[in-house]
Amino acid sequence: MSNLEQSIRERAYQLWIESGCTDGNAEVHWLSAQREILQASLGNLGSEAAPAKPKKAKAPRTKKRAA
Repeated sequence: MSNLEQSIRERAYQLWIESGCTDGNAEVHWLSAQREILQASLGNLGSEAAPAKPKKAKAPRTKKRAA
């Protein structure tokens, strides 16, 4: 077993303990642990991988005329 998988396994177990040891959420705990461990090991590159949304150009403001 790799160190990465062992780290994910241990974190998933911690998440299970924190959630009150309830059954039926093993996949949720595993995926949450996997995300946390991978983000930490990659230096949060995963959160920066998404391309930035282009900013919309704002319409020029017009002055209101006095009545």
